[in-house]
Amino acid sequence: MKILLLGEYSNVHNTLAKGLRELGHQVTVASDGDGWKNYPRDIDLKRDLDQRNGRLSFIWKLLKALPKMRGYDIVQLINPIFFELKAERIMPFYRYLRRHNKKIVMGAFGMDYYWASVNTEIRPLRYSDFNFGDKPRTDIEAQQFRDDWIGTPKQTLNEQIALDCDGIPAVLYEYWATYDQVQTICPDGRQIRDKMRFIPLPIVMPEIYHTSYYGGPLRIFIGISRNRSAYKGTDIMLKAAERLKAKYPDKLDLKVVEGVPFDEYSRILNGSDVILDQLYSYTPSMNSLLAMSKGIIVVGGGEPENYSILDEKELRPIINVQPNEQSVYDELEQLILHQERIPELKRQSVEYVRKHHDYLKVAAEYLDFYSEL
Repeated sequence: MKILLLGEYSNVHNTLAKGLRELGHQVTVASDGDGWKNYPRDIDLKRDLDQRNGRLSFIWKLLKALPKMRGYDIVQLINPIFFELKAERIMPFYRYLRRHNKKIVMGAFGMDYYWASVNTEIRPLRYSDFNFGDKPRTDIEAQQFRDDWIGTPKQTLNEQIALDCDGIPAVLYEYWATYDQVQTICPDGRQIRDKMRFIPLPIVMPEIYHTSYYGGPLRIFIGISRNRSAYKGTDIMLKAAERLKAKYPDKLDLKVVEGVPFDEYSRILNGSDVILDQLYSYTPSMNSLLAMSKGIIVVGGGEPENYSILDEKELRPIINVQPNEQSVYDELEQLILHQERIPELKRQSVEYVRKHHDYLKVAAEYLDFYSEL
């Protein structure tokens, strides 16, 4: 197949491209590198926000790139906002891609209208970026995302593409469960949710990983996303870790990293025993899975639904926490006090990623999905 992966989140498309290429397919990644993370891509769509007449120069860059986006069997969009443009300017580009390629799929990979609206109104999850139980979250960042996606051109764009596209892969249980609530009828007679397929995130297994632990301070890593700390819960996780550092100064080393490119992030992560990530998630993210592949224990999202959708009945490597500071504190303290658990959790972490998220296995699942279209 000839495949175009358009857009980037947390190295998903770049990693998927590696797997698809190794399985014998022609793949192009076109993206902005996910901003400051600067992931590799074949067609650079980075927008220079500091340049005078930046919007016009970016549109000119897109117009020059469009001829390279024709003639594909599959075009996979990372999100309805697949270019760094206002939503109302994107639909003509979508129609161009639709005319000049065979099939288009839209990823349920992150923030979009359905994620914001379903979890605000229907609330199928016990907690999410937008709700705690039956109550909507009221923090500033959650409300900003609601205002950005609900009742706006972004909503219109998301709905139009969801109705028109050929398929919708979802990379986390939460996104699958959210889109599963959408019963809107498409022109072809299917419901939007009928277009869905859950496909795990892809990870390239490292050549070197560490599952042993010889005592000493527990090395804890936390990465802070710019302007999204409260939204992702890393502010709360950091507070819990700092409390424990004050209580057990000789038993815990805490490393906090903010806003560094991917290569540097990965290098700093090496040597850690534990990563704190995604307080409000049911499932591990790309950063968590990368850490697990190295033998690093994740404290974050590991709800039963995560294991169930993968049909995993034995491995339980993730230290699951509830979305509050005390839960993070208690689980971390138990790990500090019972370090005999660490080697087995590290071993299971590596095995879990190898079993469910190896990039070649995931690429083969995408190819099955594409073929069925």
